[in-house]
Amino acid sequence: MSFLQRIFRRPDYRSDVTQFIEQLKTEKPELEAQQRAGRALWWDKHLDRDALAEWKDARVPQKPYVYGDDPRRPR
Repeated sequence: MSFLQRIFRRPDYRSDVTQFIEQLKTEKPELEAQQRAGRALWWDKHLDRDALAEWKDARVPQKPYVYGDDPRRPR
């Protein structure tokens, strides 16, 4: 271990955030299970690649300014 590593090494240091999270986990042991359930609900999804490809192919490009008149269109 180099001299600088020995100077800045702080094995007993824990930041305020780390202490807060550890305290929160000890007070609410069910918290991690709730986080996993929430992640599974919102993020862990199986995508149907064929349906996604069809959806992308069927998409109509949007005009740059949707509320403006089209100058090529007669009134």
